[in-house]
Amino acid sequence: MNLSKTLISLALLPLMACGQPTENSSAQPAHKAASSPQKNTKVATKGNVPEATAKAISSKLEQTYGNQKLKVQSIQTTPMAGLFEVVVSGNQIIYTDAKADYMFVGDLIDLKSRKSLTEERMADISRVDFASLPLEMAIKEVRGNGKLKVAVFSDPDCPFCKRLEREFGQMTDITIYNFMMPIASLHPQAHQKSVQIWCQKDRTAAWTNWMRKGVMPDSVAECDNPITETTSLGEQLGFTGTPAVIFPNGKVQAGYSPKAQLEQALKNNQK
Repeated sequence: MNLSKTLISLALLPLMACGQPTENSSAQPAHKAASSPQKNTKVATKGNVPEATAKAISSKLEQTYGNQKLKVQSIQTTPMAGLFEVVVSGNQIIYTDAKADYMFVGDLIDLKSRKSLTEERMADISRVDFASLPLEMAIKEVRGNGKLKVAVFSDPDCPFCKRLEREFGQMTDITIYNFMMPIASLHPQAHQKSVQIWCQKDRTAAWTNWMRKGVMPDSVAECDNPITETTSLGEQLGFTGTPAVIFPNGKVQAGYSPKAQLEQALKNNQK
C-alpha cells in the first residue's frame, strides 16, 4: 500500500473504537467497505474550478478508493496555487493537485493569521440545523432549569460516549437530547441494547443508569422504536463515529470532551 492510500485509509476507515476521540480530537469515520467503485457524477465546485479539473479529480479519487465507497462531494480552490480542497464521503477534507496525482490529509494553515483553514471549513460543512432534528426520537434528559441545550448521537457500548455521559451527569441547567446510533461493526450488541433502553417505561433513567453507572435494566418486550431511523439520520449527517455533539447554533463537535471544556462549548454555541 502506498503512502497516499495509507493516509486516506486512516482518515476514512474504521478505527475499531467509537472513532477513538480524545479530549482534543475528533471522531473519525467508521463506514463498512464496499466491493466496487461508484459511478462518477458531476460534483459541486467553487472558486472557478475548471470542469475538466473537477472531473479528473473526482474520477481519480473515486476509482482509486471505490472499494471504500468514497464519493467526492465538492471541490474548490484554495489560497495555494494549484492546490484544491476536496470534500469526500463523511464530510472529510483532503487536498490534491489538479490531476489528483498527489494528495495530503491534514490542516492547511494560514501562517499570517495562524489559523487553520481546514478547521474553519470543517465547521462550515458539518453544521446541522438543530431545529430540524426529530427530537421526539431522542431520549430527553432535563437537569436543573434545562437552559443549555445539546443533542448527542451515541452508541450505548461506546466507552467515549459513556465518559461524555458521566460529564453530563455532573452538570446542571442543561437539556440533553440523546439519539441512539449503535455502530454494528464495532459493537454487535449495541442495537439490541438501544432497543431495550428505548422500550423501558422510563427510558431516560434506563439510559443514564446504563451509560453512567453500567446498570442495564431488566429485559422487556420489544416495542416500536426509532433506532434504525436515528442511526440512518446520523449517517446522513456525516457522523461516522460517536459521540457526535450538536449545539443549537449548528456547530458539531466530534468526540468526548472533559467537563470544563464541554461546559464552555455549551455556553459559546447556544445561538
